[in-house]
Amino acid sequence: MKVTVVGAGNVGATCANVLAHNEVANEIILLDIKDGFAEGKALDIWETSPINMYDSRTIGVTNDYAATAGSEVVVITSGLPRKPGMSRDDLIATNAGIVKSVTEQVVKHSPDAIIIIVSNPLDVMTYQAFKTAGIDSSKVFGMAGILDTARYRSFLALELNVSPKDIQAVLMGGHGDTMVPLPRYTTVAGIPVTEMIDEDKLNAIVDRTKKGGGEIVKLLGTSAWYAPGAAAAQMVEAIVKDQRRVFPVCAWLTGEYDQNEIYLGVPVILGKNGIEKIIELDLNADEKALLEESSAAVRGVKDLLDGMDI
Repeated sequence: MKVTVVGAGNVGATCANVLAHNEVANEIILLDIKDGFAEGKALDIWETSPINMYDSRTIGVTNDYAATAGSEVVVITSGLPRKPGMSRDDLIATNAGIVKSVTEQVVKHSPDAIIIIVSNPLDVMTYQAFKTAGIDSSKVFGMAGILDTARYRSFLALELNVSPKDIQAVLMGGHGDTMVPLPRYTTVAGIPVTEMIDEDKLNAIVDRTKKGGGEIVKLLGTSAWYAPGAAAAQMVEAIVKDQRRVFPVCAWLTGEYDQNEIYLGVPVILGKNGIEKIIELDLNADEKALLEESSAAVRGVKDLLDGMDI
């Protein structure tokens, strides 16, 4: 079993590290364009194996896609990180070109691979990969919802002073300020969260979740990496082990939620074939309106990408 992570920056290296520690695959290839960078990161990860007691091999390569051949899953984290004052949309032209080039190489060497996109702006970079790959949309999707719901759940855990393990939540829409957390589908050990927290505090947490990425950028001067890397690794594990986990995933919609030909965050069943099923929730009028607003924002960036010669 082989898994490849393209991009050995903070997110990619974290993803590879989590995959190795959890022994998700026998072989984890870490690839980067910077000479020696992936090799160094992979070696550092491998040298923790006697300490943390795992067998997964991590191998770093510089721009050698032949080494990735036969990968079951490929995670693409390549692209420029967001800087202070920079929106995800500012990244579109440069990162779309990078994602296109990477996807071409991935499909050439691993035509049967499932592809997970982490590059920003997430929704349209996933769309770019889908257009480039020319494979079924069930095998090309983006990591966003797991990260966003993790932030949401972690903030709730702090406010309620409970374990984050007991909090379950659903979040939909685009990966950005128009994402749609759904308090109606948020529970604490099965108890509706609305019974445990005041509406004002819950709304403040929802707002903080929407701006969660920007909060990290403001503090660090660059994008987050621990949570995004771990979120991508969790998706890989669900696929490799055919866990059929229910996750919010950036998926290609063809009529679901009255959305057509757009990548948007929705709950899915994730297993060995990638997206096994898109789950359609019975949204109320307010939730539908928020999802439509989020969809319009994503579609605007998608239209911008479609207008570029990439």
